[in-house]
Amino acid sequence: MTLGAAAMGLLVGATPTSELTIDVAKLRSSKGMIRICLTAAPDNFPSCVDDSQAVSRSVPAGTHDLRIGGLPYGGYAIAVIHDENNNKKLDTFMGIPREGFGFSRNPPIGFGAPRFAAARFAIAGDAETQQVVMRYLL
Repeated sequence: MTLGAAAMGLLVGATPTSELTIDVAKLRSSKGMIRICLTAAPDNFPSCVDDSQAVSRSVPAGTHDLRIGGLPYGGYAIAVIHDENNNKKLDTFMGIPREGFGFSRNPPIGFGAPRFAAARFAIAGDAETQQVVMRYLL
C-alpha cells in the first residue's frame, strides 16, 4: 500500500470542516469588547450557556472580522454584543439593551432576541461568511 492510499484510507471517516468569517458591521465606537457566541444548539441560543460545543470569543471592538476554523458542516446561529464598558454582559435599562447587539442573518427584532431558526445559517462548504449588523436602541 502506498503512502497516498494509506492517507486516503484515513480521510474516508473524516468529518468535513469549514472556516467561518464573522464580519461585524456598524459598531458605534471602538470602546470595549465584541463578544461573540456561535452555537448549533437552539436551546442555547443566544447566550451559549451550558453548551460545551459552542464557540465563544471576545475581541477588541476595533476588530471588525473574526475567523473561526475547524467547524463541522451543519446549522449554526451567531449572537454578538458590543460590551462597550467591558463588564462581560449586555447592559440593559428596563429590559432595553443599552449596548449594541446583532445576530447572524440580521433578522427583524421584536421583544427579546430572535429565535434560533431566524438567525440560523448553514455551513456546507470550505468557507462561509456572515455579516452581523450591530443595532443600538439607546
